[in-house]
Amino acid sequence: MNINDVNFRQEVLESDIPVLVDFWAEWCMPCRMVAPTIEKIAEEYKGKLRVCKLNVDEAPKMASEYGVMSIPTLAIFKDGKVVDKAVGVVPKAELVSKIKPYI
Repeated sequence: MNINDVNFRQEVLESDIPVLVDFWAEWCMPCRMVAPTIEKIAEEYKGKLRVCKLNVDEAPKMASEYGVMSIPTLAIFKDGKVVDKAVGVVPKAELVSKIKPYI
């Protein structure tokens, strides 16, 4: 699911399940490298975890608000708050270990 400054509150902060937000950009090669991992996690945890992509070029307000300095930044939100983050290309197992406590 693609999100932006307009629907961020509804899709992420008001979600009744944890949300993984992928802060990325079209021109970012590491973002492209991590994309298949994000897609696999979205499939495996469907119904337990919402996975959203936020293009930092199109939604700079949210990227700034959450202190995103490097991309990709993968932020896990639960109950409207960031509970964990990973920056850069991280292995699937590491990302899953960060997600599991919240689902």
